[in-house]
Amino acid sequence: MSLKCGIVGLPNVGKSTLFNCLSNAKAQAANFPFCTIEPNLGVITVPDERLNVLAELVNPERIVPTTVEIVDIAGLVKGASKGEGLGNKFLGNIRECDAIIHVLRCFDDDNVVHVDGSVDPIRDKEIIDLELQLKDLETVEQRYAKVEKAAKTGGDREAKSLFEILKRYKEALEQGKSARTVVFENKDDIKLAKELCLLTAKPVLYVCNVDEQSAVNGNRYTELVEKAAKEEGAEILVVAAKIESDIAEFESMDEKQMFLEELGLKESGVSRLIKSAYRLLNLQTFLTAGPQEVRAWTFTKGWKAPQCAGVIHSDFEKGFIRAEVIKYDDYVRLKGETACKEAGKMSVEGKDYIVQDGDIMHFRFNV
Repeated sequence: MSLKCGIVGLPNVGKSTLFNCLSNAKAQAANFPFCTIEPNLGVITVPDERLNVLAELVNPERIVPTTVEIVDIAGLVKGASKGEGLGNKFLGNIRECDAIIHVLRCFDDDNVVHVDGSVDPIRDKEIIDLELQLKDLETVEQRYAKVEKAAKTGGDREAKSLFEILKRYKEALEQGKSARTVVFENKDDIKLAKELCLLTAKPVLYVCNVDEQSAVNGNRYTELVEKAAKEEGAEILVVAAKIESDIAEFESMDEKQMFLEELGLKESGVSRLIKSAYRLLNLQTFLTAGPQEVRAWTFTKGWKAPQCAGVIHSDFEKGFIRAEVIKYDDYVRLKGETACKEAGKMSVEGKDYIVQDGDIMHFRFNV
């Protein structure tokens, strides 16, 4: 399953710098480098140290990590909801994304002009939030008018449910709140709400672009963003995009790691960003390991074995018989599948098994 994240933000906040850092990031699989599909769209691997560890044990022909598509959505300005700039095109690009990476300028630099004349990440956040909310309100009001009559006069149960969903969204958006602040408990309501494809219903990660001195502990600007994000249940990540750009230039992983350690960082902001985006969408990874390949597969947390089998091939799900599962830690500790079998560390699971992150899976099926 593919994952697409859109990078948004006002001009001169560091979107393109961050996108370029991602474009230069070298993951552990040299045979799957970043590739540009369009000038503003790239595919990059999700860093997963477990693949390298398994590869040392299995010695496969190739390593295949899971991937994320990153879209650099430029040109979002005040008035975008009414078509200002290239508003409609870029709002359409956001609609196609699974999650939003919202870059906020959290650094002072007289040499980098701010579009609104001063550094204020909360104001910047609210400008883009408002444009997305206005577009969502327009979408909701159009559907509201169409559904209202059917909900009030007919016996269409789904129309009634949709009308109540639209009503709650309308109230929230009119109060200047994003659609993601409206929470539904019923599974059918969640499904109907998702089908509306509202921009502000998408999960968001606020990326605070800071200077080198603030790369580890943040600054007064990031504290303001953290407080605002907490109120809406969103995540934030502190990244020094300029420093990340320098790190991306190093060819050697050892050089990169040394540079990071000098700055007091354990891993690059780019790596943290990709992992955060992955978690943001409640995604996890199961693994397959054999002489042909060691591979990571993306699934949604809570999925059962047949659904995960379907990630590899639809036939695997249709004809699912059982799943043979080895926990990653056991596989590494005992150094392979054979030893795990002998030690009784391979379990045979049926259709109700809930797959866990890092499970090493082998599916048995019959079509």
